Amino acid sequence: MSAGGETAPPAAPHIPVLLDEVMEALAPIAGGIFIDGTFGAGGYTRALLERGAAQVIAIDRDPEALSAGAMLVEASGGRLVLVDGVFAELDRIAEAHAAGPVTGVVLDIGVSSMQLDQAGRGFSFMRDGPLDMRMAQAGPSASDLVNRADERDLADIIYHFGEDHAARRIARTIVAARAGEPITRTGQLAGIVSGCLPRQRPGRIHPATRTFQALRIAVNDELGQLVQALEAAESVLAPGGRLVIVTFHSLEDRIVKRSFQIASGQEGQGSRHGPVRQGPPPRYLRPARTTKPGEAEIALNPRARSARLRAAVRTDAPPVRVDPARLGLPPAPVATELMTGGRR
Repeated sequence: MSAGGETAPPAAPHIPVLLDEVMEALAPIAGGIFIDGTFGAGGYTRALLERGAAQVIAIDRDPEALSAGAMLVEASGGRLVLVDGVFAELDRIAEAHAAGPVTGVVLDIGVSSMQLDQAGRGFSFMRDGPLDMRMAQAGPSASDLVNRADERDLADIIYHFGEDHAARRIARTIVAARAGEPITRTGQLAGIVSGCLPRQRPGRIHPATRTFQALRIAVNDELGQLVQALEAAESVLAPGGRLVIVTFHSLEDRIVKRSFQIASGQEGQGSRHGPVRQGPPPRYLRPARTTKPGEAEIALNPRARSARLRAAVRTDAPPVRVDPARLGLPPAPVATELMTGGRR
């Protein structure tokens, strides 16, 4: 989840977003096999176990989340498998660990509250810390990207992944600033970005919000991972199985929405007055309407305000690979390909 505003919220225990709605969409049945592709603090996994899941395969790439989840694994009586990995590979992980057909998959996309609240992880400009942003705590960091990428690549990343129309001005200012000294702190970068933009009216998001979002997405290849996860989930879900995804910004939500539209046969149906177009059999039933947090949940957990839940039920049609461009995946800037080793 991305932070906004100009004052840091107090650190609080992790609250699973839309927990009741996620459980209702998953419709967990006793004896089912579920995959929690974004374990985090284990909120969804714990709820699935409490509802009688026979097996939960939980995935996370953050070493701190894996370490914190050890107690839940021990308490699960063998029903929880916690895997060090990425949800883009949930099909391979399911093949290695699942005891049978997968009943449901849940994904809570983006950065977790625990990561945002730790200054040392470098995800948020609200608390000064090293400019890191690596979910797996390995590989090139946001500081590496900011200090090594050329101006055009930085502008492309901020524009495509942050949807910031001032991307070129921000990139130009970053390149000029790093010529004097390396940019290594979150507060340092936030100040550089804020200094080159007009003063924001009260109540608007912090000027650096979109830049930080863009860098985080690039460092962790979040959108590329999401597209791969959608394909992987389709291949592992049994007929009648459910895919439930919680997103926190428009880039993620657009990809999920387009994927469900295409897979359920809603794309390109033409006019209702024209001839019926015959296409491939739908791979998901028509998805339910998008679910958003209510006022009570937002009051309890303000970071939930931008959450969107989408869910769909798998049919028995064979899986089909969809061109990522059809899903709205932005073009990968050259610097992003360098950061991820060309994986898209």
